[in-house]
Amino acid sequence: MMKCGIAVAAMAAALTGWSAPASAQDWPTRPITLIVPFTAGGGVDASARLQALAIGEALGQTIVVENVGAAAGTIGSGRVAKGTPDGYTFLIGNSGTQVYSQALYKKRPYDAIADFEPIAMVTESPRILVARNGLPVKNLQEMVAYMKANQSKMQYASAGVGSGTHLPCALFNFTLGVEITHVPYRGEGQALQDVIADRLDYMCTTIQSGAAQSKQGTVKGIAVMAPRRSPVVPDLATTGEQGVAGVEATVWNGFFFPKGTPKPIVDKMQKTIETMIARPDIRQKMESLGLEVLPPEQRTPAYLSKFLAEDVERWGKVIRAAGISVE
Repeated sequence: MMKCGIAVAAMAAALTGWSAPASAQDWPTRPITLIVPFTAGGGVDASARLQALAIGEALGQTIVVENVGAAAGTIGSGRVAKGTPDGYTFLIGNSGTQVYSQALYKKRPYDAIADFEPIAMVTESPRILVARNGLPVKNLQEMVAYMKANQSKMQYASAGVGSGTHLPCALFNFTLGVEITHVPYRGEGQALQDVIADRLDYMCTTIQSGAAQSKQGTVKGIAVMAPRRSPVVPDLATTGEQGVAGVEATVWNGFFFPKGTPKPIVDKMQKTIETMIARPDIRQKMESLGLEVLPPEQRTPAYLSKFLAEDVERWGKVIRAAGISVE
């Protein structure tokens, strides 16, 4: 009886050992949820929905996009961090959710390195400094002079404390030596609407949203916060070209599973993302949104893992030096 029990146990173990890879190989067998940790209508949401559709087509499954906006993206990101690592929930994260948050909060909402399984960093995009139409400035030099003379009565908007639209402006202000009142919102779309409505003075928004509104004339495009001009707004000069150095702010976007998601699933999703990027129509649409698609060697789980650790350390030093924190 003892030998029989051992044999049965060994057979069960063998079957269990084979079941996990088979399950991962069959994945996905039902719809997958992509958490966008920002409200609908912003730049991240637009690119996420475009990519989700193409990823779903490549996998042969529906990708359900769920916006969980609040607290600069940390609420939605935290939900994925605590999610079941079965491949059916993943996150589109960025510099704000995965990097800035780690130094900003006195009590971190999650550990961006320990709580997530990196899939791929896909794109990067600069911020664009836009101002309300009623602000009496035409370019960056005039805006800098106006800010220094009127800082006590000015306000700037963002998608939330510690977001990818907050830190660029905060560091811009810090570099100029001015103190401007920050008005955080639950998402980029809401914040930008109040700049458009002339209620707030300026915003360091995504190139996708800012360029579109600038072209429509609803806001003033002041400067692209990057080392080089953006093809989306080629006539708009960079901050450096306009005489302000050291305020470049490029934000990356990438995908993450909860920590512990099986490697075969991670690898299959990464290959699916490569299939998506290879589609000329998808790549063209992403570039039209102002997103620069990263080269293949930077779109791997290993690269994102290494880059993330370095970026957390680099921005942590900057944020602490600027004295920016969140309770």
